[in-house]
Amino acid sequence: MGRQDKLLTKILSGSSDANIRFDELCGLLSNLGFDMRVRGSHHIFRKAVVIEKLNLQRDGDMAKPYQVRQARNVIVKYKLGGQ
Repeated sequence: MGRQDKLLTKILSGSSDANIRFDELCGLLSNLGFDMRVRGSHHIFRKAVVIEKLNLQRDGDMAKPYQVRQARNVIVKYKLGGQ
């Protein structure tokens, strides 16, 4: 199991939303096919088949827990994790 797979499993489990590194979450979303645009501190992720856009901001080195939940909801809703 690769690092991205472990991160995806960790996010989908919902057990540690406050312990997801921002750069890892951005990398995972990019690997899932999202296009990233940066405007100041906002990292905006869009994908053609996804209606919602994900707007992420750093909280130090970590991703904000509510934004991890939003990313999980999009991954589950559109079955992007292959699970």
